[in-house]
Amino acid sequence: MTDSHEHNPISFGKAFVIGIALNVGFVLIEAFYGWKTGSLALLADAGHNLSDVGGLMLAWAAFGAARLPSNARHTYGWKRGSILASFTNAIILLVAMGTLAWEAVQRLQLPTTIDAGTVMVVAGIGVVINAVTAWLFLAGSKHDLNIRGAFLHMAADALVSVGVVVAGGLYLWQGWSWIDPVVSLLIALVIVVGTWSLLRRSLHLLFDGVPDGIDTEAIHQTLLGLPGVVGVHDLHVWAMSTSDNALTAHLVIDDNLHNHDALLEKATTMLHDCFEIRHCVLQQESRVYAANCPIKEQC
Repeated sequence: MTDSHEHNPISFGKAFVIGIALNVGFVLIEAFYGWKTGSLALLADAGHNLSDVGGLMLAWAAFGAARLPSNARHTYGWKRGSILASFTNAIILLVAMGTLAWEAVQRLQLPTTIDAGTVMVVAGIGVVINAVTAWLFLAGSKHDLNIRGAFLHMAADALVSVGVVVAGGLYLWQGWSWIDPVVSLLIALVIVVGTWSLLRRSLHLLFDGVPDGIDTEAIHQTLLGLPGVVGVHDLHVWAMSTSDNALTAHLVIDDNLHNHDALLEKATTMLHDCFEIRHCVLQQESRVYAANCPIKEQC
């Protein structure tokens, strides 16, 4: 049996600190001017940015928890916390957008005037702040679902702020009093669409689903193709965290194979290089033992 694992040294601690500080400051500015100008779009975006501050803090806490050392009672450490954080962030966003949509529908029935010039200036500041924050998480968004959640939130906020600027411009140009709540509804729709994937993927991982991009049949065939391997069973792949995948499998070994260590080295290297699985446990079995393996039929 072998246990192979590797830890990712990249830290986004500074990115979280900067992102949280920028967004807390902007939420205060946006909420004040949204109240002063009577803009639902600004108030809605401020509320969403506030939820993102909470989301960033949650993601940061989960990012740190995933790096806590394991112990006798938590043998995998707290890695699963990053998956839970992604799921919680998705739920918070969907609830917030449902509230926003309800308020926008109410405002459509009773349109009000807004100070469009101020709205455009404040939203323009939001474009810059959200774009900078999203850029801080761009590097890790391709490999870590938790970091990807933070990136998508900030990128979506930048687009939302662009929408608010456009709404303000249309109000100045045409005097459409309904444009502010309509933009708010579009904001909610865009964020729900972007968040749904995060919710689905994080829920899938919470129930030990096979991470996206990993083909278990391909892994099975690749292991089976290794010299000396005549059978593979009890193959399981799951996510230990949003950036670290694990695998267990039983390898049935030919009786004539003598260099078992070389086989294990090939298998773990292949799993790492081809499937990005950094933590694997492989149990080697003879044909006789495999024929009577107590869990073979269950898997």
